[in-house]
Amino acid sequence: MKKFIFMAIVMMLLLAGCTEMVETNAPAVTGKEMTVHFIDVGQGDSIFIQAPNGKTMLVDAGVKGAGKTVVDYLRAQGVQKLDYVVATHPDADHIGGLIAVLNSISIKEFIDSGKIHTSQTYEEMLTLIHDKNIRYTVPAAGDTLALDPEVNVEVLASDENASDNNDASIVLRVAYNNISFLLMGDADQGIEQQLVKSGVDVEATILKAGHHGSNTSSSPDFIEAVSPLATILSYGQDNKYGHPHVEVVDVLKQANSDLYGTAESGTIVVKTDGVTYDINAEQWTGIGATSAITLPKSGKVELVSKDLQSEVVAIQNTSKEAVNLQGWQLISVEGNQSFNFPNIQLAAGKTLYITSGPEAKTGTNSIEWTKKQIWLNSGDAAQLKNAKGEIVSELP
Repeated sequence: MKKFIFMAIVMMLLLAGCTEMVETNAPAVTGKEMTVHFIDVGQGDSIFIQAPNGKTMLVDAGVKGAGKTVVDYLRAQGVQKLDYVVATHPDADHIGGLIAVLNSISIKEFIDSGKIHTSQTYEEMLTLIHDKNIRYTVPAAGDTLALDPEVNVEVLASDENASDNNDASIVLRVAYNNISFLLMGDADQGIEQQLVKSGVDVEATILKAGHHGSNTSSSPDFIEAVSPLATILSYGQDNKYGHPHVEVVDVLKQANSDLYGTAESGTIVVKTDGVTYDINAEQWTGIGATSAITLPKSGKVELVSKDLQSEVVAIQNTSKEAVNLQGWQLISVEGNQSFNFPNIQLAAGKTLYITSGPEAKTGTNSIEWTKKQIWLNSGDAAQLKNAKGEIVSELP
């Protein structure tokens, strides 16, 4: 039912405020400055752009707890209103902070991926946009945003019908004369391959690495096509996902791209006149990079699947003996929520399903956790802990 409510809100927003994207052609450089701020919101994304003509655009705003940080930062820059706000996709670490932005700053137009999500945060975001009568647009690949006649802002990818939130990511290329920025959201290697095959111009001076430096993004072929002189890694220090992954760092170093990280440097500001650019941070030292998190299988009980749409997690006993699960826990890492298993025996070779959300139920092979939504997005890792508190299995 919630999905239909959200779709109705989206339709009202589109009917009330949908507008065509306007294509722009960049004239000769004027010497005016464009500033791009990669705001430190911990494990998340938030990018603020000040165009040469003074217009502004905010792309994402981190988790809900980062909203005040983003609002305070914008106000410190003298921002009274935002011409554009872009929600790249409905993951909590991208749209959560937009609630505070919507409640605090006037917004002219809201650009959304259109990907429906049943989280309370997404519902609250759409409701605020509707109640405040903000123009609402779901873009398509090839559309441009009329931020500044001297700046070309092109939507390279956006898919409201994507099966995965990350695949729905709005990918933006922002070009001011000879200097360009490629903002990847959480787009994965599949989207990267599509962009390269389509022949669209992905080359960029500065890259905001996809998915916080996860090895699900930034494939060698794509990085070669982008050929970034500098790359921004937006992530939180000692984050639970191990971002940025060393595989990605190695690919970027092989491409001779200078690396900068928000976890080390805090907010990173890039200024450009369209010919040269300056970055107000020291290059990244490599602190915090890890290999992708891969835990050995327990050999007894392990997580085998996680369906984010139906909110079902499957746990299988792969041993030849029954295992008592009393004292075990299933953890939603992003939401920091845990399910405590009752005194139950999981027979050898059998699978137990832990259900949540409106359709959750207890049956022969299933247990209801809660009627509330637990799994926020595709980045919400699931962990299984035994009675000793040891992590025996994990699904990213």
